[in-house]
Order: sequence, then structure tokens, then C-alpha cells
Amino acid sequence: MAISGRTVLLALAGLVLVVLRPQQSSVGLWLCLVLALVAVDLVLAVSPKRLELRREAPGQVRLGEATTAGLLVHNPTGRGVRGTLRDAWQPSAGAGDDRHRLRLPAGETRRLQTRLTPTRRGDRQADRVTVRSFGPMGLAARQRSFELPGFVRCLPPFASRRHLPSKLAQLRQIDGRSAVRTRGAGTEFDSLRDYVDGDDVRSIDWRATARRQHPVVRTWQPERDRRIIIVLDTSRTSAGRIDDMPRLDSAMDATLLLTAVASRAGDRVDLVAGDRSIRARVMSGSDRTSLLHSMVTAMAPLEAVLLEANWSRLAGAVNSLTRRRSLVVLLTPLEPAALEEGLLPVLPGLTQHHRVVVASVADRSVLDTASARDGAAQTYEAAAAERTVALRARTTAALERAGATVLDEPADKLPVALVDHYLLLKRQGLL
Repeated sequence: MAISGRTVLLALAGLVLVVLRPQQSSVGLWLCLVLALVAVDLVLAVSPKRLELRREAPGQVRLGEATTAGLLVHNPTGRGVRGTLRDAWQPSAGAGDDRHRLRLPAGETRRLQTRLTPTRRGDRQADRVTVRSFGPMGLAARQRSFELPGFVRCLPPFASRRHLPSKLAQLRQIDGRSAVRTRGAGTEFDSLRDYVDGDDVRSIDWRATARRQHPVVRTWQPERDRRIIIVLDTSRTSAGRIDDMPRLDSAMDATLLLTAVASRAGDRVDLVAGDRSIRARVMSGSDRTSLLHSMVTAMAPLEAVLLEANWSRLAGAVNSLTRRRSLVVLLTPLEPAALEEGLLPVLPGLTQHHRVVVASVADRSVLDTASARDGAAQTYEAAAAERTVALRARTTAALERAGATVLDEPADKLPVALVDHYLLLKRQGLL
């Protein structure tokens, strides 16, 4: 049960009676009258238990964008319902005005919408739906809460997609869909053309040259259907925030841009995400048009866990996918203690069969702290930052000695750097 402001005003109106007749019985008489009216109003109010509620799935939305959650309310009774309804969500779902006025005639259905603007990636859960049904005088209401499960899936924002047109233009140039053709080890023969100054003499086709009586060269295009395996580290080191964004989210952004470019190039892209266990897998099939959507959907509910990564298990997941030489991208923070104890022992086994790239999100604030030395406090902070830089450099050197390529870039530059490295391998015929 709940009372409205009208009940309070009605009780205060009894002060007039007390002034006109200042007796204790006047107060008691007026309060009894107010309670009687409240009881009558409660009896006449439609019970919220009789209402039928059904939640509509709000679907998916990118982080930073808005969507609406629908709620269908049906009144099967013979009387109209007048009251309020609250469609509650967890705070990170970003529910705007979740309170709705309810005017529902007998036998009708209303659709109520709550605007959601999630502030965190992942599945944002709905809470209870609370209905207050007021009586005809609006003095009191019956109240009931309903458990209506539901969620909205907030997808990674994919902020680096603004770089996609320029990277696809570079890919078209490499892939032979423009006038430029490149040659490199491991590329496929495409066609013959006349020799021009600057062409590699190793590309001359001597049999065709003898037939045509002038130099002819072969043109090549990069091999297609190469395999790229992306390993997304969801261990404790990925929970750190850089520029107010978790490292895991920045790694997801780089994953999406690389997937978009590589799938357009005709290569296969697989995803393995995990820490001590495998949290998500996405295998590229014949329908590569839906690959990016599958990646986004699989990564959306992933959260960093407070566990160390089991790199033996993650490496085993990579080797179980294929023994064919592939490009393996390890998206993991360049944390010296975690990598030296976990990744370095298993890295030689990966580099023996695959081309391995370790991509990490760099922290600009460390370099800024190392260069600021105004005062004793900043000097000590700069010394700590210098030590951090030195340890990361030592870890980078150890990874490179094991045969891996290391990309350590800030969050806004890592996706571009990773795709540029992929295109470089493509251009040189090393993929």
C-alpha cells in the first residue's frame, strides 16, 4: 500500500476543524474520517496482481548510443487502472525517465518505453517492475513488484572504424584492385604485362619475352585465404584503465578493425578470448559478411577477471585450430611480471609454427611522469616511471628474442598500428 499527497493534504485540512472546535474528539473524528476514505479508496483500486506484463527485448546497442526498452501492460479486468509504473534497471543501463503514468482502460493494452543509454559494455540487466494502482479518489494505492527478467547487450563502440575507409583503400592497392601490383615471396601469379623501368628483373617471364620479342613481366597478387588467430587476454592485467577506458576494451577495438580489414582481404579470422579458461570463441566460416557481427556479439559480455592468464591453455587453443602457419595476434598488456612468468615459456612453441605479434596498450601517463621532475615528489615519481619503462623494454626485448613482433602503442593508435603491420606483411608476401 502507498498513500498520495492528497491524503496528507486532506489530513492537514482537519486543522480548520480543530481551530473551529478545539477539542480532542475533533482530531480523532477527522483522522477516523481520513482513514475511512483511504480504506474505501484501497478497496475500489484495481489489484496490480491482475495486470499482465510482458517485456520486449531491447536488442543490442553500441556503447554511447541509446535504445528503448518496451513493456506491454494488459488490463484484463472490467475496470480501468489509474496509477504509476516504474521499469527499474541496474544503474549502468542508463535508464532515463523510468517512471510512467498509467492510464489503462478495461480490456486494453499499453506499450510503455524506457530510454536506455548504457554507460558500460556488456549485458545490462533489468530489475523489477513496480505498479501502483490508485483508487478513484487518488488517496491510496495498491502496490506490487513483478520480476520480469531482461537485459540489453551493450556492444563495444568500435571507435577505430573511422580508419576503415583509408585502410581498405590501402588493401585494394595491395590486393591488385588498383593499378599497382606488388611482388613478394609467397604471392600468387596474376597476369603478364610489358616491362617498364623500375620493375624487378626477377619478375621477367623469359618464355613470354621470347615469344613477344620484348621484355614481359609477371604480376602477382597476395595470397588469399590466409589465417589470422586473435587471442584476447581477459586476465587481471586487462582490467587496468588507461585514459578512462579498460585495456580490454581498447584491445577489442583493435580486434574489430583488424577483423574488418582482414575479412575484406579474403583471409580467415578466428578469435580466442580467455584467461585461465576459454571465455569465447569465434570461428570464421564460409559467410564472412557476418564475421564482424559475430565478433562484436561474442566480445560484448566479456569482462576482465582477477586471475592470471594460463598461456599454456591459450596456446593450446591456438594450436588446436590449425597447424598451418598463421598470423597469431596476442592482445595482452605488456606487464613484465605476468608475461615473463606466463607467456615467455610457451612463446617459442608458438613462434616455431606461426608468425606471432604481441600487441599492447601503452600508457602515455608513464612517459609524462618520467619527464616531469619539478620538486622532490615528482622526482621520486619520475624514478618509478623510469623503472617501469625499463622493465617494459626488457620484456619487449625478451619477446622479440623469442621470435615475436611487439607493438606497444597508445589506445587510440594501437588499432591502426596493428592493421598497418598486417598490411605490411601482406605487401611483402609474408602472410
